[in-house]
Amino acid sequence: MAHAVVVMGVSGCGKSTIGAWVAERLGSEFVDGDDLHPEANRAKMAAGVPLTDEDRWPWLDRVADTLARGLAGDDGVVVACSALRLSYRDRLRGAGDGLRFIYLEVDQATVEARLRVREGHFFPAALFASQFATLEAPDPSVEPDVTVVPTLDPAAQVELALRALHSV
Repeated sequence: MAHAVVVMGVSGCGKSTIGAWVAERLGSEFVDGDDLHPEANRAKMAAGVPLTDEDRWPWLDRVADTLARGLAGDDGVVVACSALRLSYRDRLRGAGDGLRFIYLEVDQATVEARLRVREGHFFPAALFASQFATLEAPDPSVEPDVTVVPTLDPAAQVELALRALHSV
């Protein structure tokens, strides 16, 4: 059965790195949700302006379409996507049954330090606080399709994510 996995969390938590490793280990396609943003969203964030829900809905629909294709295919898909609010995750759940989320939990100080040294990304470090202001951290007792992975060595995070995905 094909699978679709969202590796989620605030900017700078490691979504792209961990997502790519998980996809490789699963033999799945990896899609960075940042690549699905309309150019207007990317320009807005690059200018230091946080996105609104109205900005995010079309992007989330593109992410959901990608997840649906993964669920319908043979190899599945892993998508790095912030999915910061419950309503955003619910929108993504519309992609189909079997969608799983891996939430990379991280504190603000760690993210700020990472973003200050990150190069070549449109998301400026100045916006990191808006990510935490928007974040509705998932509670697996309410959202059983979410696995929380704490900040660890990336290889350990990948192992925890894979163990959770294989336990279903």
